[in-house]
Amino acid sequence: MKLTRYFFSLAVLALVAISAPETAQSSVPAGSVRIHYHRNNADYKGWTIFDWTGALNPSPSYQNPGTPPPVPDDFGVYWDIALAPGATQLFFIVRNADGSVKNCQSDMMLNIATNGLEIWLLQDDCTIYSTKPRTDLVGNIIQARAYWVNRDTLAWLGAEPNDTYQLYYSPDAGITDVATSGVEGDGKSIPLTVDPNGLSQTIIDKFPFLKGATVFKIAQSQLGQVPSLLKDQLVLVKFNGAQAVDATSLQLPGVLDDLFYFDGRLGAHFADDAVRFRLWAPTAQKVQLFVYDDPNGTVPTIYPMIQKDRGVWETQAGDYSWVNHKYYLYEVIVFSRATGQIVTNLVTDPYSLGLAADSVKSLVVDLNSPFTKPISWNLIPKPPLASPTDIVLYELHIRDFSISDTSVPDKDRGKYTAFTHIFSLGMQHLRSLAKAGLTHVHLLPSFDFSSVPELASEQKTPQIIQPISAPDSEQPEDAIDAVKDQDGFNWGYDPYHYGTPEGSYSTDPNGITRIREFREMVESLHSIGLRVVMDVVYNHTSAAGQDPTSVLDKVVPGYYYRLDDHGNIYTNTCCSDTASEHRMFFKLMLDTLKVWAKEYHVDGFRFDLMSFSFKDNLLEIKEAMRDIDPTIYLYGEGWNFGEVANNALGINATQANMAGTGIGTFSDRGRDAIRGGGPFDGGTSLVANQGFINGQWYDNNGSSQATLQQLLDAGDMVKLALAGTIKDYQFVDNHGDLINGAQLNYNGQPAGYTLNPPDVINYISAHDNQTLFDNNQYKIPIATTMADRVRINNLGLALVALAQGIPFFHAGDDILRSKSFDKNSFNSGDWFNKLDWTYQTNNFAVGLPQEEDNKNDWPTMDPFLINPGIKPGFDAINSAHLYFEDILRIRKSSPLFRLQTGDEVKQRVKFYNVGPSQQPALIVMAISDKVGRKLDPDAESIVVLFNVDKIAKTISLPDYAGIPLELHPILKNSIADLVVKQSQYNAPTGTFIIPPRTTAVFLEREKRRDETEFKAR
Repeated sequence: MKLTRYFFSLAVLALVAISAPETAQSSVPAGSVRIHYHRNNADYKGWTIFDWTGALNPSPSYQNPGTPPPVPDDFGVYWDIALAPGATQLFFIVRNADGSVKNCQSDMMLNIATNGLEIWLLQDDCTIYSTKPRTDLVGNIIQARAYWVNRDTLAWLGAEPNDTYQLYYSPDAGITDVATSGVEGDGKSIPLTVDPNGLSQTIIDKFPFLKGATVFKIAQSQLGQVPSLLKDQLVLVKFNGAQAVDATSLQLPGVLDDLFYFDGRLGAHFADDAVRFRLWAPTAQKVQLFVYDDPNGTVPTIYPMIQKDRGVWETQAGDYSWVNHKYYLYEVIVFSRATGQIVTNLVTDPYSLGLAADSVKSLVVDLNSPFTKPISWNLIPKPPLASPTDIVLYELHIRDFSISDTSVPDKDRGKYTAFTHIFSLGMQHLRSLAKAGLTHVHLLPSFDFSSVPELASEQKTPQIIQPISAPDSEQPEDAIDAVKDQDGFNWGYDPYHYGTPEGSYSTDPNGITRIREFREMVESLHSIGLRVVMDVVYNHTSAAGQDPTSVLDKVVPGYYYRLDDHGNIYTNTCCSDTASEHRMFFKLMLDTLKVWAKEYHVDGFRFDLMSFSFKDNLLEIKEAMRDIDPTIYLYGEGWNFGEVANNALGINATQANMAGTGIGTFSDRGRDAIRGGGPFDGGTSLVANQGFINGQWYDNNGSSQATLQQLLDAGDMVKLALAGTIKDYQFVDNHGDLINGAQLNYNGQPAGYTLNPPDVINYISAHDNQTLFDNNQYKIPIATTMADRVRINNLGLALVALAQGIPFFHAGDDILRSKSFDKNSFNSGDWFNKLDWTYQTNNFAVGLPQEEDNKNDWPTMDPFLINPGIKPGFDAINSAHLYFEDILRIRKSSPLFRLQTGDEVKQRVKFYNVGPSQQPALIVMAISDKVGRKLDPDAESIVVLFNVDKIAKTISLPDYAGIPLELHPILKNSIADLVVKQSQYNAPTGTFIIPPRTTAVFLEREKRRDETEFKAR
């Protein structure tokens, strides 16, 4: 449906009415899209378009859009943007000269099939119009610039308090126009009075951005009709005298939270000899229940639903025979501002516990039914966990784990059930890591997501010609591109239903099989000593509005999402940003997390873009999880950006704000210093930005401009990471100054931000960006031997594993995993995401990676891909794996590597080789057990030396002169690292000699013990 009809049958005001479609004034050049743009004051100087996906010549950067100047026309101006061959979408941003102002705060996405090749945009309006809108009117009721914040209070930023205001409503969306002469159509109105006292502090605390807004009150006598008004089309009109001069729709979450917050159980549950269905839909005019006998049913039995208290619609129907068998949908009749109409939506249950394939229907489920459980469910205990700092995380994609593992039966590859084959190569790999010290498997999203066809019979397979013609062949990525979104692979960061396992990972996505198989996976991992973390994505959903995969917005339009000051949904997280500050969305978060923790025995949660929720949200979640299982650990991404940046909407869950909570945030500080560069590097910077482990200054690759000072600065950042990134940890920096962690600078921010080790996740590789191996290949000098390339990989793993805090590893870090340089493999298929548990290949040089995110870097990648000396074989891969096990054993061997408080770190961790006269590329860390309570019965202290240089290092520590130290027995007996055995220590002088590219760990023993006994520990 074209957007003109889609949005403007509403046409509430002459202020916003849309004219009939007009014929384009001139033809659009072939292979291009024409974007018209109108600004109210015709101030077009400097306005331009930044474009990327879908453009034939994407903008070089946001700072340099490179778009030709706009062409004036009678609408305003227009740009012609050449499209890439076969493009179905165009992503773009209309912005001012310096990029500081966007016309729409969210990224724009033109769907060519829906919108056509000629579109129109209005100032401060995120709507893409497929026909020319009127520009001679004031106001826009597609936008919602005013806020109904509680039952008797409305607010409008910038509204003049001396004017007169009326709230218009129509129960049948019958307001057709509000001209300057008055209101036309079927609208009725309520007078509003301006409150000179402004908003209360309570309201400002909830809506900090409304401070200073003009405030309107509804008379006490009118409050009784407010609940029914909220079901109607609503428009706030501003009058100057008798003349209407502006108008807007309203944002309703505040008043809905005030009047309709419901703290009871939602969804479908068997109770009182019937199935009770409850749906929170306070703005709905009517709701009915449609019940189906099977997942493909088309003729439902219809049951009326009654609106109860707090906006909940309810009915009871059927009996226990419905449980695990009957499917259902809700028919919701509701006004949608996005469409301007009363819409009838047939929608699944936001609280679904089960689903049909492809989520087309919800399933009535009893999670206590024995048919939903493995036979031994509740009999296998969780692996013990004494402290959060005992945790070691391994991030794994469910499909990656087994799709290429021929030791798994074909029907189970890529499925939950692959984890039940405990003698498969993949499970043997995980078991060996668990024995060495790995504690948790972090699973990429496994709730129901929308990006993969769930029935295997409907999934397409890329036709990749094997063997590929060359290591830099484009054929694999072309084949994947032809079927992406139709194959079986995606990372799954596109939530559809939060409380149901994803169906594509099940052997049967219909019915309860996916529930039982998810539980079998968790049970199997527990049985080999591994806990399970679930990656959850509450910051956005895959779609909103009337999109086919939209759920929440079809039930309560405009409520669940975070809207900008014009009422457009923010999309700073990539998709439609949800609003955890709205009470019923946070309830959905909390309720579904409880389901995963209690009913599926999940042991931890990683929150995608956690900072888009709030500190109080996470603390409440933590308390709820503690009641279920006090060992559940929470962590997530605390990046400070988007509409929530700098606490704009409240104290959000950023790195700095979460200090002291025991909820972990990923640290980019150590990551960037250790591996080099940053996540947004491209082109030559991928090579030039060497890091601490891969040659910065001391082993120049010919492209780097790194100085000794940069290496020393990186070394200080690595030291802070080893000390848990604690903000008040003190050490001597490379200038000789005694500083604390917060005084160290990271891109203009305090580098130190935590209070205690559980606050930080240490990592240098994850599903995002290049793998550790791929990143290193860019930066290591081309002549470097394979043995040294493995040692560089090992140095990175050791720095993460032996740092205070929680170590996090990307699955395959330990087997030199490559994605053939793909920096965003979310939709790159099994080919680029392959894990090979035979260790025969690491998947490097299997073709040029996906064009969409990597094409600009292809010229940089090519010389590496075609170099056979960079591709490791079994010996190199197996060596890296065995080394990883060694380093996990070392971390596990002493609680000194797993300190629990910031005070312990400050008391016990000390760095040598500091100040301006230090030896570069060498970090010396000592951890003492001679202060405070005794932690390690075997060691008085531990000295760890990280020599990342390509030459040996000799250093004397006077504090250790006369103290006997010995190489850690795990290293002394290592079969993975023979070089470390060349490390030397002279006790009388306290002198160490450390081989190149080596991590050496020395122990000062409390008392001598048989090494075999020590190793067994």
